[in-house]
Amino acid sequence: MAMAEARHLALLRSGVETWNAWRQAKPTVRPNLCGVDLTEAELRGADLSWVDLSGADLSRADLTEADLRGARLYDANLGGADLGRARLTQADLSRAYLRGAQLAGADLSKATLTGADLWDAQLTGAHLTEADLTLARLDRAQLYGAHLNRAHLRDSDLTEANLSHADLTEADLSRADLTRAILTDTSFVSANLDGCRVYGISAWKVQLDDAIQTNLRITPHYEALVTVDRLEVAQFLYLMLHNQTIGQLIETLTSNLVLIVGRFKPERKAILDALRDAVRQHKPPYVPVLFDVEGASERNLAEMVTMLGRLTRFIIADLTDPVGVLQTLQAIVPRTEVPVVPIIAEGSTLDPRFAEYGDSPWVLDLHRYPDLSGLVASAQDAIIAPAEAKVHMLRAIQQPGGKNGG
Repeated sequence: MAMAEARHLALLRSGVETWNAWRQAKPTVRPNLCGVDLTEAELRGADLSWVDLSGADLSRADLTEADLRGARLYDANLGGADLGRARLTQADLSRAYLRGAQLAGADLSKATLTGADLWDAQLTGAHLTEADLTLARLDRAQLYGAHLNRAHLRDSDLTEANLSHADLTEADLSRADLTRAILTDTSFVSANLDGCRVYGISAWKVQLDDAIQTNLRITPHYEALVTVDRLEVAQFLYLMLHNQTIGQLIETLTSNLVLIVGRFKPERKAILDALRDAVRQHKPPYVPVLFDVEGASERNLAEMVTMLGRLTRFIIADLTDPVGVLQTLQAIVPRTEVPVVPIIAEGSTLDPRFAEYGDSPWVLDLHRYPDLSGLVASAQDAIIAPAEAKVHMLRAIQQPGGKNGG
């Protein structure tokens, strides 16, 4: 980082009026204020456009209505600063510290805020159109009525953020953490929500037309991963898993959910994706629910998977890596009359303990798939079709006049 020029700093400290007059007289000069200490500085209405303030300390500074268009604020400290109605279009705020900053009504359109820390920042009504907030911390941020259309929020932390009435049309929120976020009258029209964590969200009148809503994570970080497509299904399942009364009322309803159980380490992600795609491509489409046993604790495994099992149309259990999967079947098979399709990669050794579940009337024959392409090719005929046949058979038995009927 280049050192700040003393004459530029002296001009700024001489007052905003003197500074702005100099900027107007020297429009081609790009002032260098790298690393300067401007703590609690009075810079209201200052023309700081295209100024290099990277690494500067502007904590608690008054930058209300300041012009910071195109300014370089990389690694700058703006904690507690007042940037209300400031112009920050195309500014570089990468890794900037903005905790508790006041940015209500600020214009940050096309600004770069990758890795910025905006914890508890006030962004009510702020303009963040096409802003890059990848990996940014926005937990507890106030974004009420903010304009975030076409913004990049990949892998951002929006835990407990208030996004009520915010416009996130066409925004990319893939893998963002929306844990306990407030989403009231929020627009996600044509937004990408793939892989978002939505545990504990408060969502009312959310607009989701043409939004990508795949692989939504409905469990917190410290519990086994459960994912599902579509935000309304995520909320439904969350209520089912955490409210026993609701679960008892609707657990007998017909469902289009298909539960996929397995241990899906990174090297086996392609297998998981193939299974989910096969489920989604069925006509009419099913909604895949993933239960990844990796990291599941015995404390909540039995209760959780039993509830999920009762809600699903059928279950696909991948026994290629059986650790945890067999315990899951132990929780599901004796308690639920739901078809289970066991599958395993060719060349893998089948755990002999599977035999005690394989004789169950609703556990289908084991399907061995050779590789990823073989799984894709056989999914409809060898997995989904037999499961559907078993669903219809079990329902026929359960109807009056069937084997179990009166």
